[in-house]
Amino acid sequence: MTNPGLSRSPSAPGREPPGPPPFPDMVWVPGGTLRMGSDKHYPEERPVHRLTVDGFWVDRYPVTNEDFRRFVEATGYTTFAEIPPDPARYPSARPDMLYAGSLVFTKPSAAVDSRDYSVWWRYQRAADWRHPYGPESTLEGLARHPVVHVTFGDAKAFASCAGKALPTEAEWEYAARGGLDGAVYAWGDEFLPDDRYLANTWQGQFPWQNLASDGYEGTSPVGAFPPNGYGLFDMIGNVWEWTSDWYQPRHPHEVVKACCIPHNPRGGHEDESYDPCQPDVKIPRKVVKGGSYLCAPNYCRRYRPAARTPQCIDTSTCHLGFRCVLRVA
Repeated sequence: MTNPGLSRSPSAPGREPPGPPPFPDMVWVPGGTLRMGSDKHYPEERPVHRLTVDGFWVDRYPVTNEDFRRFVEATGYTTFAEIPPDPARYPSARPDMLYAGSLVFTKPSAAVDSRDYSVWWRYQRAADWRHPYGPESTLEGLARHPVVHVTFGDAKAFASCAGKALPTEAEWEYAARGGLDGAVYAWGDEFLPDDRYLANTWQGQFPWQNLASDGYEGTSPVGAFPPNGYGLFDMIGNVWEWTSDWYQPRHPHEVVKACCIPHNPRGGHEDESYDPCQPDVKIPRKVVKGGSYLCAPNYCRRYRPAARTPQCIDTSTCHLGFRCVLRVA
């Protein structure tokens, strides 16, 4: 599955598994060094820089609908998408748009201007994790699909309740690479080795033509595609995944050590990132990774470990989920 000439990252000394998995379906990722980012794709992935990551435990799969259901039933938790927005937080919003809901992809019936994402994204009333496509939809048959329509706060609440955390961007990318240092994809440098689809992405002309050549038009059950070198599933495609890092438009030029917990040495929230297209709405943005079933060669080639994009922490969508990590003190 891998390509000649690609080397696996060496494990950091003394970073063997500290014991059995602390929770079911967690995988030990040994500490080591990686070349993070890419100089060959989107500007926000630059520059490539080398850093070291300590070993950590990570969920084998993205959090599923059945996982999230158990969390909600145990805690009574209400997700952000189920609560009507506070008008004070969104002063420029139309009053008739201040209802509980989430962003749902709607495939156009014909070719459209790919620069206008409002053509295929709809803020759908009553869309939430239980109703991924709107109020009439259900989770029937989707128990083992990744949970979607979760904001950063929702993901963080689940992780905290589980005794885990959300991964940093460096931890996520290191885990996604599966030990391959510098590979384009999580499995090597070819997107379709032996003409096999190894992740749930979009085939055809986005956003109006979905050939579903990989067998899925929407999300797929976790584990439907082969694991990477660490035994992790769905690190690429299916759904984007939250990380704990604030988004910045470029990687720092010099990074030696990837800290386990995002830290701002100046204090406060100076590292927060805001959407420049919404100057009146100061909603911080986090890094999300991995791409999704909506990533296509003609529109979003972000089905790669190095790919990254910003996501407002209050925003949930039908193609965004998460997985958790556990660090060893």
